[in-house]
Amino acid sequence: MKIYIAGHKGMVGSAIARQLKADPENIIIQRTHAELDLTNQCAVDDFLEKEKPEQIYLSAAKVGGIQANNKYPADFIYQNLMIEANIIHAAYVNNVNKLLFLGSSCIYPRKVSQPMNENALLTGKLESTNEPYAIAKIAGIKLCESYNRQYQTDFRSIMPTNLYGPGDNYHLENSHVIPALIRRFHEAKEKSLPEVKIWGSGEPLREFLYVDDLASACVHLMNLEYEDYLLNTEPMLNHINVGSGKELTIRQLAEKIAIVTQYKGSIDFDKSKPDGTYRKLMDSTRINNLGWQPRIGLEEGLVLAYNDFLKSN
Repeated sequence: MKIYIAGHKGMVGSAIARQLKADPENIIIQRTHAELDLTNQCAVDDFLEKEKPEQIYLSAAKVGGIQANNKYPADFIYQNLMIEANIIHAAYVNNVNKLLFLGSSCIYPRKVSQPMNENALLTGKLESTNEPYAIAKIAGIKLCESYNRQYQTDFRSIMPTNLYGPGDNYHLENSHVIPALIRRFHEAKEKSLPEVKIWGSGEPLREFLYVDDLASACVHLMNLEYEDYLLNTEPMLNHINVGSGKELTIRQLAEKIAIVTQYKGSIDFDKSKPDGTYRKLMDSTRINNLGWQPRIGLEEGLVLAYNDFLKSN
């Protein structure tokens, strides 16, 4: 199988690569940003015309936390729209057998019923703090759906919950909550700081999934027969949720990370800062019914993630 992983250096793409390379018969195609600018339509067209992969995992994206989304909204919507539109269209033109687009749980409305079911898409207003990114990801889902309808392609979409693990971005301002907290608590321990301050009240609930569990879900979903992929859903409902099914508050998460990093000081929550969506729990019933379950629990995953941070820093 000749497979192209778009975004292979990112946390998700590298996890998918690890999963696929376990099969020596797979031929993995990878290009860095310096080698291939995915926002350049001509470059993407030329690349896929030359390589002719049988499958594409579209994990390339501009990602970040609340601060980054607030500071760079134009970058988030433009870059993500261009990447997904270029790859999906070129995949159709070059007769790629299967494509899997990776979205995000932020596609669902801010006040959606919990747990979030796939049918909730476009039923209400989005969370304002990451709306440009969410709109770009919704567009990716609809691109896949539209090409399937018009051209009978097999382009699928998977919507992961909050991810963490090896290869994460540990930047204090531009990362997601787990890597940001790992770095903050580690540095506070190293500097013997008496207190760590965290944005928000600490009360919002979040679900987390170890990135290698997502990779296994992606490969599982990609290799299903199309009839099984559409199990228990409308033919035009193209996206599938994937999560751990377990949630905890940001306060509880911070306390767990403090234990993992061996930080002994106090934790202060700055309630003047935004919390974002109060609760985000995925309904993963559909992918569970298709034969996939997560393997790595949060406590084990946080230890693995901290070890990765220490190794990479």
